[in-house]
Amino acid sequence: MSEIYEKLEKAYNAVRSRTDLVPEIALVLGSGLGAFADERVDNAVSVPYSEIEGFPTSTVPGHKGRFVFGTVGGVKVAVMQGRVHYYEGYSMTDVVMPARLLSMLGAKVLFLTNASGGINPDFGAGDFMLIRDHIASFVPNPLIGANIEQLGTRFPDMSNVYDNGLCDVIKKSAAELGVELKEGVYAQLTGPSFETPAEIRMLGKLGADAVGMSTAVEAIAARHCGMLVCGISCVANQAAGISKTPLTHDEVQETANQAAPRFKALISEAVEDISDYISTVQHV
Repeated sequence: MSEIYEKLEKAYNAVRSRTDLVPEIALVLGSGLGAFADERVDNAVSVPYSEIEGFPTSTVPGHKGRFVFGTVGGVKVAVMQGRVHYYEGYSMTDVVMPARLLSMLGAKVLFLTNASGGINPDFGAGDFMLIRDHIASFVPNPLIGANIEQLGTRFPDMSNVYDNGLCDVIKKSAAELGVELKEGVYAQLTGPSFETPAEIRMLGKLGADAVGMSTAVEAIAARHCGMLVCGISCVANQAAGISKTPLTHDEVQETANQAAPRFKALISEAVEDISDYISTVQHV
């Protein structure tokens, strides 16, 4: 058994000592979006990352660094209130450890969120982008190294990372709420420095609509485990060379905070609709 899998088993046992809830949907809350877990999760049980043996802890301002287990609209969920990033100095296997653990805990769906910089000129601060695909060529692939057979196959297919069925469900949820939802391709870079104007021009030519420092590697790891994946990016600002002002993390958090009411409503609606969709698919 690999050291990585042994580490996952210890983390699994630590969480199970605190809660026996088996989540249907796992949510990862990005920068400025963590309040959802405080306000929308019922019957909540919190498990700080620091209390899970061998688990990476968040060091970024605005990331509380804990799991919140409970229900949203009656749907059992596991919510990550803050994530860890490659730029914090963690290995890529540590960065994707939470996604793998959520799969082991029983989650069928990984719902990723983040704050990003807008590359598409039609995107403005506060817009929501449904992630249709990603570019992860600029960060280490989380599956490098010996394959962990207990998790998934050596060469997993990535032709439908962000499940088309889940994307359709989220689009319908947004339409019912009257929340505008753009669509596009998300690019992950390592950070922590923001991108240069030249890098943004390059990413735009490659087909990226938004850029950030997380998410894509988590999606790869989750697909490797057999989870269905979907994601929404909150465009916090226009990227370098498009924005006329210097980029700051404070700006990212401020924009996400302003967008939070729409975000909370959309995520709550989408979680219930995704649960209904998954139930339908399983019985077909």
